Amino acid sequence: MKKILFVVLFVLFSTLLSASTIKYGAFIEQQMIIVEKMNEDNVTKEIVKKLVKEQSTMYEARVNQLMSNKSEYLKSLSQYENEMFALSKVIKINKRAGNTYAVIRDEVALKSYRVLRLQNRMVKDILSALDEDTLEEFEAQLNILVAQKSEAIHKLYEKDYKYLLAVQQQNTVLQVAKKNIREFYTLKDVSSDMVGYLYKYESKMYRLNKYSKYHMISFVIFVNSLDFVQVVNPILEKYGLNIMKLTFILILILVIYFFRKIVYAYLERSLLKVDFLKDYSAEITNRIRNSLEIVIIIINVNMIIYVYNDFSSNAIVSQVFNILYGFYFTLIVYKVVNIAAAVKLSKVTGDTSTIKNDLVNVGIKIINFVIMIIGLLIVLFFAGVNLTAVLSGLGIGGFAVAFAAKDTISNFFGTLSILFSDVFSQGDWIEIDGHQGVVVEIGLRVTTIRTFDNALIAIPNGTFASKDVKNWDKRILGRRIKMHVGVKYDSKSEDIKNAIAKIRTMLDKHPGIATKATKYSHRRDHRHSAKLVSKDDLEGVKNNLLVYLDNFGDSSINILIYCFTKSVKWAEWLETKEDVMHQIMAILEENNLEFAFPSLSIYNEKMIEAKEN
Repeated sequence: MKKILFVVLFVLFSTLLSASTIKYGAFIEQQMIIVEKMNEDNVTKEIVKKLVKEQSTMYEARVNQLMSNKSEYLKSLSQYENEMFALSKVIKINKRAGNTYAVIRDEVALKSYRVLRLQNRMVKDILSALDEDTLEEFEAQLNILVAQKSEAIHKLYEKDYKYLLAVQQQNTVLQVAKKNIREFYTLKDVSSDMVGYLYKYESKMYRLNKYSKYHMISFVIFVNSLDFVQVVNPILEKYGLNIMKLTFILILILVIYFFRKIVYAYLERSLLKVDFLKDYSAEITNRIRNSLEIVIIIINVNMIIYVYNDFSSNAIVSQVFNILYGFYFTLIVYKVVNIAAAVKLSKVTGDTSTIKNDLVNVGIKIINFVIMIIGLLIVLFFAGVNLTAVLSGLGIGGFAVAFAAKDTISNFFGTLSILFSDVFSQGDWIEIDGHQGVVVEIGLRVTTIRTFDNALIAIPNGTFASKDVKNWDKRILGRRIKMHVGVKYDSKSEDIKNAIAKIRTMLDKHPGIATKATKYSHRRDHRHSAKLVSKDDLEGVKNNLLVYLDNFGDSSINILIYCFTKSVKWAEWLETKEDVMHQIMAILEENNLEFAFPSLSIYNEKMIEAKEN
């Protein structure tokens, strides 16, 4: 008896539950009313436009509501679970009881709840997908989610219930079933409209989600609700803009403009903290100001485009700006290094530093080359080039490149040979392969020489490895004076001896002639040198003084004069040599000696014999 009473009460409860109206929610019910009005047979085009406008306004308000309470909505529990559970049980009971209309009534209601649940899950998944990095990624996720949920909703409509609408019976259960069927198919149109509006407002949802991250969504929604904004925004949206976008863009421009001085001040303070750059901070800041201005403009444009694209980054645009950042970063580093080097060199050249200028110049060129290579790799990386493939390709093509650039490689190693062998340096007077002049610069590939007739010659550095190089400036004391003074054969031996002695004495006491008593200092400290060589020969010290009767020439008796000036400079050497020659002439005059000149004597043997007879 108790079991029968329980079953009766359960059936009564289930009947009352099934006969009750389906709980769609306020928003869905409003949309169902609009869809039903649109589907009426006598509806006009003007009414449809009015309804579409009303529907669009409601969906826009719904989007604002969802985005304002996104976190709470995502945390909300699943809806309709209790109703769906109860309907499933009632359907089974009605099937056993053979209540066909009741089964259809409850089955349609159950499917309506499933459609609502799928809609709810789709919206939640779409809200979660808004956190994707770019708008393109969100759009891809939106397509996937809509496709999945639309397919699931479509399966719920595979069974046709419309045939029941044509049945004419005065049955209360049937009337409720018809109502549920009409609402069920109306709900299908609502789902379709919902998908359409999700795509329509995808950019807005993505943009509002960004505002939500910055805790500005309430302010943005308030501004968008203003009458003036609602009038202007539709006009601006044709160009992808709106009032809030323009506001943010203007703020960005003003902030970056007014804060660039702070950037310069911060940069200068940062440079002061770097020990080897603090002496050049002002110079570096002034020289790289233009490049920094361009970088700031690029950053400004990049951020404006970012705001314009609804706070999302476009892959191609990001790639272009990354390339520009890589290029200007390399340029700024290049300028900083060269400015620091230039300022340092200006100080080095003023002191007695032993640093070779050519070594510094080549070092700077190598550093610049490395900076350019690194900058090129950075630009290629941002351009999307696979650096691993490029570097591995260099290994494969290295042989071909080395063969094609063998002269360049030879010249490079010639540069290293010049620098480390210390054969000559910048500013030295050298002679090689018939060319003579002053070394202007030792480069990575060629060495430039300024000839004495003011021509500029570029000699490949590889040439110096296979040619003899004569360096006239690798000496600190002694530039040679060598001459033969010829006197006539009728000169007396005693006069020649006296003249030689006086010339020797004159040279020994001459202030411009180097002798054993001349004091000098070596340019380098060789105490720790591993070379077993003469310091005088290594650095070029000559102080020999030789004055002797040398030989009997064809038309003169020749006196050898061999000595070295103290100065190795050409002009001073010429002055000393000129003075020595004048004093030699005076000594010869004092000793009754005359300069001989080439002469030829002809003897007639017959005349000589006649005189002897």
